[in-house]
Amino acid sequence: MKNFWRFIFRKNLPATSLCQLDFAVLGLGDSSYAKFNFVAKKLHRRLLQLGGSALLPACLGDDQHELGPDAAIDPWLGALWEKVLRLYPVPRDLTRIPPGVPLPSTFALQLFQEIPSEVPPEPFAPSVDPHQPPSESQPFLAPMVTNQRVTGPSHFQDVRLIEFDITGSGISFIAGDVVLIQPSNSAAHVQQFCQVLGLDPNQWFTLHPREPGVSCPPGLPQPCSVGRLVTRYLDIASVPRRSFFELLASLSPHELEREKLLELSLATGQEALCEYCSRPRRTILEVLCDFPHSSGAIPPDYLLDLIPRIRPRAFSIASSLLAHPDRLQILVAVVQYQTRLKEPRRGLCSSWLASLDPGQGPIRVPLWVRPGSLAFPESPDTPVVMVGPGTGVAPFRAAVQERVAQGQTGNVLFFGCRWRDQDFYWEAEWRELEKRGYLTLVTAFSREQEQKVYVQHRLRELGPLLWELLECRGAYFYLAGNAKHMPADVMEALTCIFQEHGGLSSSDATTYLASLQRVLRFQMETWA
Repeated sequence: MKNFWRFIFRKNLPATSLCQLDFAVLGLGDSSYAKFNFVAKKLHRRLLQLGGSALLPACLGDDQHELGPDAAIDPWLGALWEKVLRLYPVPRDLTRIPPGVPLPSTFALQLFQEIPSEVPPEPFAPSVDPHQPPSESQPFLAPMVTNQRVTGPSHFQDVRLIEFDITGSGISFIAGDVVLIQPSNSAAHVQQFCQVLGLDPNQWFTLHPREPGVSCPPGLPQPCSVGRLVTRYLDIASVPRRSFFELLASLSPHELEREKLLELSLATGQEALCEYCSRPRRTILEVLCDFPHSSGAIPPDYLLDLIPRIRPRAFSIASSLLAHPDRLQILVAVVQYQTRLKEPRRGLCSSWLASLDPGQGPIRVPLWVRPGSLAFPESPDTPVVMVGPGTGVAPFRAAVQERVAQGQTGNVLFFGCRWRDQDFYWEAEWRELEKRGYLTLVTAFSREQEQKVYVQHRLRELGPLLWELLECRGAYFYLAGNAKHMPADVMEALTCIFQEHGGLSSSDATTYLASLQRVLRFQMETWA
């Protein structure tokens, strides 16, 4: 991809390079990000500049739309096929696969009549190459050392500080890096799934790809038990997509259920699908329970086509190896919320992690590390300003620990939470660093006064200091936390500071902020 991108933007490419090319660009984006579908827009413009002929305007799918990217993609795809089939008609000797007929499954499951003689160990980890750091295909099974709730007992949210022992793993990380954790489904959900589908969790099988060149999924041992497949691989707690309903309908022998499933899979049924699934966050397991005749008839061969695999979850690393050798810490907000469904919605990974108690016996969690999007300056004299409300403070604890261990002062931290005595993470640690002259701490406790006070208000109060740090001392500015309103509010506060204390016009203040971003002196890591 990088090679293609560099090549396509070479200045010496003739304007007629693609004059014989018909093209169409489909972008998948999320409008909560500042550069919404930036790549799709830029690519579309560049292909036109090089003489290409656009079959259609670029399609900009938006994950924030109530119906998801499909709201834009459905009508666009219909128009695309019309254009393509006019230009390139289907040969007469080819027939289309009729609607409702499923394609062959990707894998065939060969069932064992009895337990195989060689059973992979539990928990399973592929054989680790000692010369390679842990990765998704070769995670490290890290012992959990502590799992401590750090919010007050009356606080609405359960937030955990979790520590892992990474001795001998070959894992190395610096401030700003993230750890990826591979979660598992709960035992209760696994049992319910097997009951609804009529599966025996103790049944063993091997996978055989039906097509040459298709490899078996990484992380699944061969042979494997049904229980292990459902526990560690199938994401039965995720909200199903349209393709799930389409495939389940084609496999269903029950007329009434099949009609309803088909309705939910069609473009005309997307409002109904949103109302049934997306809005209340109904899970795959719950849908299967709602369609028992169809679920009980699913051939095991289709399980991996029907249900996506459990994706790893990324967490900012909240500690430094310089302060905690052979340890890795994360700050986890346990996701739980209510919709109109009776059962509360729970985040798969955060709830799974919260349920693990190392005091009850050894616990090992599959994990690996990758570089994050935050990079901190190497120069010891460069000040850093960090804005991290709530759990957004996690990467900045790693950064502060690292910088303090290297003797770097000039650390300014803006931290925001609801209540000083309920969710002020690492208060004692911050206060101690303040006393030692390593940290300037600015707090915003939003619920402790009648008028709510957030980090953006504190930024504006300290406008002269921020302008001096950024303009005169070359400071780096970092922002981490929830992507909903906070990033836009902080950026607005900064542009106001540039106008009030730097004397810039509104447009110049916006340009100044953009220039900070371009040279990586303004960096942001946010999540929905």
